[in-house]
Amino acid sequence: MAPEVEISVLTAVFVAAANSEADLAAALAKYVVLTRHLPGCRNVDLVISTTERGKFLVVQKWEGDRLARQHLNSEVMLDMASNVMALLLDKPVIDLWDSISAHDLH
Repeated sequence: MAPEVEISVLTAVFVAAANSEADLAAALAKYVVLTRHLPGCRNVDLVISTTERGKFLVVQKWEGDRLARQHLNSEVMLDMASNVMALLLDKPVIDLWDSISAHDLH
């Protein structure tokens, strides 16, 4: 039996400035692809709100709190942040969660 892995969930909400939705979606999609290949990343999903125009949610699963926190200062994260800041209505809302019931397919 495989050892149990502690899963930490990192979320980030981004709201696009006027006329920036497509550019923000492209920058976030690139970030998601790059992040999926990082050590300790279990999965990353990018979704868009159906109730609030231009609102994006990135949901990441990491092998523990330490790796999730390290990612916040990683080159991939910092590069994404510098690419999207001008496209946002306001600062993104980023939060780190402990898993109660987060299914992991790995």
